[in-house]
Amino acid sequence: MTNQRTGGRILVDNLVAQGCDRIFTVPGESFLAVLDALHDTPAIDVVTCRQEGGVAFMACADGTLTHRPGIAFVTRGPGATNASIGVHVAMQDSQPMILFIGDVDRGTKDREAFQEIDFPAMFAPIAKWAAKIDDARRIPEYVARAYATAMNGRPGPVVLALPEDMLLDVVEAVDRPRIERAVQACDPVVAATLAGAIGAAERPMLIVGGAGWDDGAARNLAAWGERSGVPIASAFRRQDAIPNESPVWAGNLGYGPNPKLVARIKAADLLIVVGARLGEATTDGYALVTPDHPGQQLVHVHPDPDELGRTYRADLAICAGMAEFGDALLSIDCAPFESGAEAHAEYLAWSTPAPRANIAMDLGPCVATMRDTLPADTIICNGAGNYSGWWHRYWRYAGPGCQLAPTAGAMGYGVPAAVAASLRHPGRSVVALAGDGCFLMNGQELATAVQHGADMLVLVIDNSTYGTIRMHQAREFPGRPIATRLANPDFAALARAYGCWAETVERTEDFAPALARATAQSGVRLLHLKTDIEVITAGTTLSALQPG
Repeated sequence: MTNQRTGGRILVDNLVAQGCDRIFTVPGESFLAVLDALHDTPAIDVVTCRQEGGVAFMACADGTLTHRPGIAFVTRGPGATNASIGVHVAMQDSQPMILFIGDVDRGTKDREAFQEIDFPAMFAPIAKWAAKIDDARRIPEYVARAYATAMNGRPGPVVLALPEDMLLDVVEAVDRPRIERAVQACDPVVAATLAGAIGAAERPMLIVGGAGWDDGAARNLAAWGERSGVPIASAFRRQDAIPNESPVWAGNLGYGPNPKLVARIKAADLLIVVGARLGEATTDGYALVTPDHPGQQLVHVHPDPDELGRTYRADLAICAGMAEFGDALLSIDCAPFESGAEAHAEYLAWSTPAPRANIAMDLGPCVATMRDTLPADTIICNGAGNYSGWWHRYWRYAGPGCQLAPTAGAMGYGVPAAVAASLRHPGRSVVALAGDGCFLMNGQELATAVQHGADMLVLVIDNSTYGTIRMHQAREFPGRPIATRLANPDFAALARAYGCWAETVERTEDFAPALARATAQSGVRLLHLKTDIEVITAGTTLSALQPG
């Protein structure tokens, strides 16, 4: 197509060409030409949100689920700064996303015009690529490059600024065809070297999940692990890397992991790390697996060569796509190990909650009730906070696309992510988890959920405290809490004001019937769970953390 069109029309046409079927936005006057073009584009569903942080989180979650960039549109200045949190999450989570920002007219740039920011400079440190489109004729080029950059290598966010007057220019432009992820096969010589390392190992382990992970990777890695008997553990908040029912699944690393899994990682003589960056959370501050890992061989597999050797010395570095590496791994045979079954038994024991005495609301049995009630492929969405630890420990994820949780540790992610998940998979069960502090950072997106017909369950875990910080204070500065107490609203009443079905639950024994009533409803349902700050994590209490 080479007919003359406005820049806004060209942009929307090229999004359609790339397969975009949904965008998330808070509308702004700086990209009215795009909104006008969307009016005549039924192929794209426009989700109107209530704050740009919610916009960016929804786009990030949508990209996670589709493996193509989630698309966000926000306005300049305040809109862009609000949305920056989602860009940071997409980068640290290695998830594809494109943020489009309406910008000031080209003729007023560098005058500190109304809401003006140098967006390429602002976003360069937290995005894979940040640029400004000054020529409407080049929009197809920029959009195609944005898709390629967001998907290839280590997936991540791209930010494109759109001068308002550029979007109004009427020009001819040649549209670009759909971009697909570049296939990266595993070199056969490298695969033979890996086979030798596996054959010589006595205590091998896999750590999986991260950049470019998909159903193909999950199938291949699980199949090889089960055939070989090698235990498979996941990186932090990558617990859906393979089905947790796999007989070699060993559990997850991160905050509060199974001590027996930690011991296995330390004792391993060969670590095969597939897709994970081995970040701070996964490695407990780069201590569980150190950058030089003396006494251990480290095979690091990643789709981006820039990640290989960046922090960790790799005895064998393999640049390959996750599914493609899995294909190569399936060709490697070895004598079967018994450690996978042993590690899975340890995981089952660790992930089975035991009731805790003298606790009115005990979250462990509540998670067990959810496991017995909700479908196995339920999508669990959460932000940051100690409350998430109960689900990290006790929920059993069915495979890729079942866990939306920011490795960047951003609060306020759970509700927007659940909105995106519900709209992307309307036939599946979707649960948003949020602490009381976490919920009030993006709880306004309940309005978006109701407006757009989302079908999702929200659990607000309310201990009237910023619990994670209170925990750190108890450990580091005992007896001196400050700035962590919260005076909260009635969350159930607040949810009903948004048009949701809601109840408050204060006792463990009341959770199962409340969950049954919630699942019998349709639309957005919220359960307000009141808990005690003394029960600070799934494994300890606040009192136990304080010295003396």
